Amino acid sequence: MRIFSNKRRPVHMGPYPTELLARINDTRPVRTSVVPPSVNVGEGQLDQALAPVQGVLEQLLTGVTVEHQAPLPADLRERTNLLKSAAYFFDATLVGICAYRNQWAIVVATESGPEPERDNLASGWIHGSQATFRNLRATQIAMILCNFLRLCGFYARGYSQSSEALLDFAIPELAIRSGVAFETPGDLVNPFTGKALGLAVVVTSLEMLSDRPLDPSAGSAASQGGLTWRLGLSGTRSAMADWFQDRRASHLSRYPMEKIRKVDRATTRVDENEIPQVPLRASFFARGAAGDLGAKAQAQYPNFVMKEPLGFATRNAQGQMIPLQDGPVASQAADMPNTAENAKAIKSLGYFLGTDLIGICEMPKYAWYSHDSEGNEITTRHKYAIVLLIDQGHETMEGASGDDWISGSQSMRGYIRGMEIATVIASHLRSMGFASRAHSNTDGQVLQVPLILKAGLGELSRIGEVVLNPFVGPRFKSAVVTTDLILEPDRHIDFGLQDMCNKCNKCARECPCNAISWGDKVMFNGYEMWKPDVERCTRYRLTNSRGAACGRCMKTCPYNHEGLLAHRFVLDLAIRFPMLRGPIARLDDYVGNGRRNMVKKWWTDLEIVDGKTDTPKSGANARELNPDKTDPGVPIAYYPASVMPDGTNADTQLVDRKAAVDVAGILESPEDAKRRIASGGARPEQYIPIKNLTA
Repeated sequence: MRIFSNKRRPVHMGPYPTELLARINDTRPVRTSVVPPSVNVGEGQLDQALAPVQGVLEQLLTGVTVEHQAPLPADLRERTNLLKSAAYFFDATLVGICAYRNQWAIVVATESGPEPERDNLASGWIHGSQATFRNLRATQIAMILCNFLRLCGFYARGYSQSSEALLDFAIPELAIRSGVAFETPGDLVNPFTGKALGLAVVVTSLEMLSDRPLDPSAGSAASQGGLTWRLGLSGTRSAMADWFQDRRASHLSRYPMEKIRKVDRATTRVDENEIPQVPLRASFFARGAAGDLGAKAQAQYPNFVMKEPLGFATRNAQGQMIPLQDGPVASQAADMPNTAENAKAIKSLGYFLGTDLIGICEMPKYAWYSHDSEGNEITTRHKYAIVLLIDQGHETMEGASGDDWISGSQSMRGYIRGMEIATVIASHLRSMGFASRAHSNTDGQVLQVPLILKAGLGELSRIGEVVLNPFVGPRFKSAVVTTDLILEPDRHIDFGLQDMCNKCNKCARECPCNAISWGDKVMFNGYEMWKPDVERCTRYRLTNSRGAACGRCMKTCPYNHEGLLAHRFVLDLAIRFPMLRGPIARLDDYVGNGRRNMVKKWWTDLEIVDGKTDTPKSGANARELNPDKTDPGVPIAYYPASVMPDGTNADTQLVDRKAAVDVAGILESPEDAKRRIASGGARPEQYIPIKNLTA
């Protein structure tokens, strides 16, 4: 949590006020006695889970450079800022650049999350693996930068602390030359971080400006940073906020979820006994891939995110991690009978690995897909779900329209992090003898939205099939670990969102394809919700010609904000005083939340066409708020379980939109469903999958 906004701080400057640090002009090669932390597998329990993921990333540090050079900024300062911003976008802690022979080296430094207390089970898991994990985090960012540069037509080769022997200078030496850190006896130090750093390097032919080394004699962080650092006056991470965070228990998120009211049931009606189990084939992206939405959507499906080079740069790693999501289970399970302590340990491990929010729930049958993407019946039945949320990054969303060229990359940023963390947790649990599987956007067997709701991480929102969190709003991506380790579930939460969404139509108003309902909630497949037109939404995200995918509802939601102390105060008012929710929603428009902040637009709009990265021919969306828009009266198309495609049939099964619009006439209101169930009425036919209807 910060007091002062960072709206005027460009992304390339990073989270710490490193611009205040004294530097020297000597850029000659340095030799250092610092030995990088050992990253040999086997030193810590967690290393065995980290090593295969590290191996995937290492393979992608090299690759083929495309022949066509993309139109990256000609100005060296702008070009340098672009690469630094990209690294910070993927959560680098520090970034520096220096000359390397006749090329340039980008040095990436990362840190890990809070370490568990000694009496926390996760402390033993993590001990000895800290350096291994920091190395993995730095390697991941280096891998993405390498792939991006090669897709843009520039040579790039990455080096981790496992492969630094291939460099002419050790990575710690390059960290010193690039101004990331300076040497103290036996260690590398940056005045502001106060934590050990993971390091990785990208060597590239792309010319940039070099940073100057830090002056090790300039004094402490307090003397150089002053009040700017202590309080975060320029919108940076502050020493005060870090001090408070370091004193929170390791199983607690940096967001005070423990202060949100807990309830026994979701704030929207969920008739669990009536919810149908559906195949993955019924998801609308799967339908688009199969041709159900027509030839245009089918043709665009393979490219709708990968047509932008930064998003594409993450995709190979995700594909190669799929086999790591499941695997053999150790024959003997560890003795872990305490559900509360187990849950604390899992959360502490997740936060150490970089998760933003974690919830736990029992695994209901309806949250499993009935069939996987190959049409095979899913028989996995783990008892619990660990739900991980990854913030998509407020700063970058500030500079975007929500449906421009960075939108797909924001999704990929969340997906690769979530997949990585879930894979490590699941692998570690299997090594302790507990059947576990990671479920990612790339490959999963579960519906994640019901689990986010059930794990107490938010409430269903007007956006529709989106759970909204009180602190990051809808601005997240999720991953799930299902497991047989016994865990204490979290309870549902209530922060007044149903009333707030009733009084705020901003997401519906700003949706570029009118897919979000302006009307009342209905019962759909057992859930009370503002049902969106998922067909229309999917078509737009697949065929958006002026951007990659879409997240405009996330961009413009009043709960998408910086997380300042002032925002916490307004959230508290909205929770405590329902009569203020309408004015708060209107105030959000008045202060301009949801507008593009061009200080934060750090990326170059680029599109890959026929293997060449170039300026997008159709341009880029540049939407601003549209407060005068009223309900366009566009009907919603509903595709309940009774008309979902057969999960075992991969053939094209075209949607019948006219019939789907007519379904509105048979949907129940939440009140009607309550009365029907109370009187013993039968489950509506539209809840029954088509195969069961005809059986």
